[in-house]
Amino acid sequence: MEGERKLHVAIVMDGNGRWAVQHGLPRVAGHRQGAQVVHDVVAAAPGLGVSALTVFAFSTENWKRPKEEVDFIMQLFVSTVTKWLPELMERGVKVRVIGNRGVLPGAVRTAVAAIEGKTASGSGLHLNVALNYGGRAEIVAAAREFSEACTAGTAFPHDLTEDRFSSYLWLAPDTEPDLVIRTGGERRVSNFLLWEMAYSELFFLDLLWPEFTPDTLASVLSEFRARDRRFGAL
Repeated sequence: MEGERKLHVAIVMDGNGRWAVQHGLPRVAGHRQGAQVVHDVVAAAPGLGVSALTVFAFSTENWKRPKEEVDFIMQLFVSTVTKWLPELMERGVKVRVIGNRGVLPGAVRTAVAAIEGKTASGSGLHLNVALNYGGRAEIVAAAREFSEACTAGTAFPHDLTEDRFSSYLWLAPDTEPDLVIRTGGERRVSNFLLWEMAYSELFFLDLLWPEFTPDTLASVLSEFRARDRRFGAL
């Protein structure tokens, strides 16, 4: 990948529960397998020319799922952080969690603080984990922050540009994703990075997230690099 521009890849990791049901397993087994796939993709991404990876782990709408499943996902996040933190530090991965943290369980907030703090100096892959994240909520939070700056007299309405607004988003300062991948066969973006994916290339895959491999990512990246991106121009 030497000489090629490093890419930001965003992924909607859909299909964990369906994969488990297809294999006669409880839905939570799909989430456990899905976490392993995240590990494998994070390990492979830099070698495939990826400098930033943003994964949609838990949406603001996912709280509507059965409590047992939600509790398992939260516990899985904590155990995953504990298990993989030394490896992430060794690989130089810099981890950030984007989303509304206020309603996350205390153990999850503690795990978030640990993984962000101990990987803050990482100079390798930027890994953004969208946890209790919603694209609309992100835009509203950014608008509120700019409004508060105006009220405080540190900004004025005429100061607002697209670049300045982007600086208030949770994903900042990372760049907008070059491509967005969604597994699971659905053809929708599900409230993910609504502002940031304005010119991202979209890839909708029929395979379920636990079936995703580094080879899958390599194949998608090969197709991406063959696309002609004009950004509205000729």
